[in-house]
Amino acid sequence: MRMITQTAELADFCATLARGEFAAIDTEFMRESTYWPKLCLVQAAGPDVEAVIDPQAEGLDLAPLLDVMHNDRVVKVFHAARQDLEIFHRLSGGVLPAPVFDAQIAAMAAGLGDSIAYDALVGALLKRRIDKSSRFTDWSRRPLSEAQLTYALADVTHLRDLYPLLRGKLETAGRLHWIEEELAGLLDPENYDTAPENAWRRLRPRRYAQDYLAALQAAAAWRERVAQARDVPRGRILKDDAIQEVAEQKPRTPQAFDRLRAVPRGFGASRLGQDLAQTLETALADPHRDAIKLERPPSPPPGVGPTIELLKVLLKVDAETHGVAPRLIATSSDLEAIAASDDADVAAMRGWRRDLFGARALDLKHGRIALSLKDGKVAVAAVDESSSRQT
Repeated sequence: MRMITQTAELADFCATLARGEFAAIDTEFMRESTYWPKLCLVQAAGPDVEAVIDPQAEGLDLAPLLDVMHNDRVVKVFHAARQDLEIFHRLSGGVLPAPVFDAQIAAMAAGLGDSIAYDALVGALLKRRIDKSSRFTDWSRRPLSEAQLTYALADVTHLRDLYPLLRGKLETAGRLHWIEEELAGLLDPENYDTAPENAWRRLRPRRYAQDYLAALQAAAAWRERVAQARDVPRGRILKDDAIQEVAEQKPRTPQAFDRLRAVPRGFGASRLGQDLAQTLETALADPHRDAIKLERPPSPPPGVGPTIELLKVLLKVDAETHGVAPRLIATSSDLEAIAASDDADVAAMRGWRRDLFGARALDLKHGRIALSLKDGKVAVAAVDESSSRQT
């Protein structure tokens, strides 16, 4: 088993990777007790080469690998790439790998399921069974056994074989462009933004009053700064529910903190509690100065609920008909927006999604097509408008 621990060896390996059209990449990391993920292994495989890289090896410089990540001639192939991309984003000082191909997203467009697990995808396309005996390895410990390294490397050797099959399926079906928007979304830098002032975006605001929004932004930013400085999960400082309750109640004294259900008892009198109280005091002294400003979304038209339910049924029918995961076509919020407005500015009403579903959603909404049950299955049929007018 090839385990790279020297920079010169990594440079040679990456030079070979860079000559290929694609490289399958996976990582093993630990973050249960830290804010920042601790990278333990990187597995990489090109068409004719594969290796496990040890980022913990003393003196190892990952620069050659990062050069491959940013080489626009090499497609980086991941499965469920979000956390892997987060790691490379941090290692590269805010630059994301590109171009990227996510096998899980591709599988949705190929009709292989919604958010399909890696082992299920390998079984479906390669007819291989993954040995999970080393699944719960502590990848930060050294030395790693041959069995553990073999298990880790298999993640990319299977992925290397999956990529041409998945890409070929999508090209044959004319669906490769279907995943472009999803892949572009993966590479949106906002997904990996750890700036404390933007931490409130992880939370769903419950109110729209300016003092609530000012407190929410201040409390979320305070928690993010503390978690980053201590390198602990943000939930170890305060849970999300506690941040929401702090924003709603705006405590400024130890006693006020102790009356909150989601805040640990004694927090208000602690050093952290006093610091948060001061942060809130500053933010609320002028809640309109720097705080976020959100407009309350318009209420859906009355009686729109049944329309949404019918659109959900149509979405399932169209997804099954075309062999694609429903979530790739439209989200729940897309359906709500379409039910409320014919001019909804959502992905389901643009491009291939409109051709596949969006236009039919409007037809259903306006009675030009109808749903019915036939032999236990949902059928979609055009409505004879002349007959309906006579009726």
